[in-house]
Amino acid sequence: MAEIKNQPTHKATAWRRKIWPEYFDKVNSGKKRFELRVADFDVKEGDTLILEEWDPKTKEYTGRKIEKKVDFVLNFKLDDFGQKKDIEEKGLVVIQFEK
Repeated sequence: MAEIKNQPTHKATAWRRKIWPEYFDKVNSGKKRFELRVADFDVKEGDTLILEEWDPKTKEYTGRKIEKKVDFVLNFKLDDFGQKKDIEEKGLVVIQFEK
């Protein structure tokens, strides 16, 4: 029997996360197709992010939410590329390519 490849090795998980209004609107419109997050959860390709709009001024959810399927995950620590000092001084830039 032939081996089946490219099958998920884990059960897909749905993760709920807060997102501020200006970023919610960009994700909702399709302009922003990435999330930069603290790696405090074990998100994997095939999982779903449920992004719930959070207003930092009122400290309340607005009721709007959007679900996005994850198709790529890159985990790294600040010094994985030997640039921790530069990153701490200059920060990071996230670059999105055209789809």
